[in-house]
Amino acid sequence: MSGGVSEQVDLVVVGAGPAGCAAAIEGARAGLRVQVFDKAAFPRDKTCGDGLTVGALRTLASLGFEPTGLASWLPIRETVLTGPDGRRVVLPLPADGLFAATVMRRDLDAALVARARVEGADVVEGCGVTGVRHEAGLVVSELADGREVAARFLVAADGMWSSVRKSLDAPTPAATPTYLGEMHAFRQYFHGFHDTRLHVVFIDDLLPGYLWVFPLAGGLANVGFGVHRRPGVTTRYLARLWPELLAAPVVRSILGDARPLDDHRAWPIPARLDRRPLTAGRVLFVGDAAAAGDPLTGEGIAQALETGTWAARAVIAGGRSASPSTVTDDYEHRVARDLAVDQRFARGLAAVMQRPRLSRMSLRLVDSTDWTRRSFARWMWEDYPRGLLLTPRRWRRGAMSGSGVRL
Repeated sequence: MSGGVSEQVDLVVVGAGPAGCAAAIEGARAGLRVQVFDKAAFPRDKTCGDGLTVGALRTLASLGFEPTGLASWLPIRETVLTGPDGRRVVLPLPADGLFAATVMRRDLDAALVARARVEGADVVEGCGVTGVRHEAGLVVSELADGREVAARFLVAADGMWSSVRKSLDAPTPAATPTYLGEMHAFRQYFHGFHDTRLHVVFIDDLLPGYLWVFPLAGGLANVGFGVHRRPGVTTRYLARLWPELLAAPVVRSILGDARPLDDHRAWPIPARLDRRPLTAGRVLFVGDAAAAGDPLTGEGIAQALETGTWAARAVIAGGRSASPSTVTDDYEHRVARDLAVDQRFARGLAAVMQRPRLSRMSLRLVDSTDWTRRSFARWMWEDYPRGLLLTPRRWRRGAMSGSGVRL
């Protein structure tokens, strides 16, 4: 091994967002020696919609995460959908526990970093990984401060533009040499917003995307929209479209007197697991680095937490003498068995929802009875897997009527 290696651990995690922290917490709990590296210092902003589904909340709870003391934390009890024709559908969330919440990523990610440290992971902030190589049966991380750390396995949780992937030159299908994500998204914070309901607005020009108004504590709101990538939809186009959307009567009626708090930001949403290899030698890609987001809604936090947890569990299950293929095959199987199936289902539904007429019909169906409203609310907030009906092996009594998270 190179003389530059100063330390050896069981697991290195690159990136301290939700995916990376989930892997670190899971690994440290199992007794692994874990080091996490992130080029940022926390707290730091992360452009996002700031919404947490019940799927995300359940995984956070399993990681010992206590959110109620976070400054921007707000439980959500009701969702309002507005269709392209102005029809409003009110979806009360079940009262049996918490099914949705909002919290700024600045607060969420810093709290997860703190949780990882409590569990025993060594989190190093302000220190990026500049290179990764396989050497002598280990994976070696080259750090920005000149050190090198070796590990049995590495979890790459460093986002869509993963520097780990670039360093390893992990193969990308020739048909998609420069994957740019399935969706564009745009976000701006507003203040003076006092509606505690979460709003989703479907607009013909955005379908199957949508505009959102997500309330946060303290009279703040995360306001933004997501649109699926297609020719002509560029960052410049989104910037021109933003004032038009904010001026739309339906949006003004929701925002009321709320005013912008900061500048708007744009970001891509990767949501195509089959376009990016999940593993490379002793490296496992998770979260946005694995393009794990939901291709219908753009949700990514729940998927980040899941993939990070699964990656760590695969390393743990393999034991200390596991071959790389044992661990990577386990992780890839977990992802293919559940998340990849749900992505395919969501992608097919997105193709249906991009047609305005079918979008209107779908909302009318959702609003037809109390049962359809309740059931859709559960499905929307990931109370059960997107593609549950397509996978009988996941069927169980009460799979579509579970309780929320108790806080």
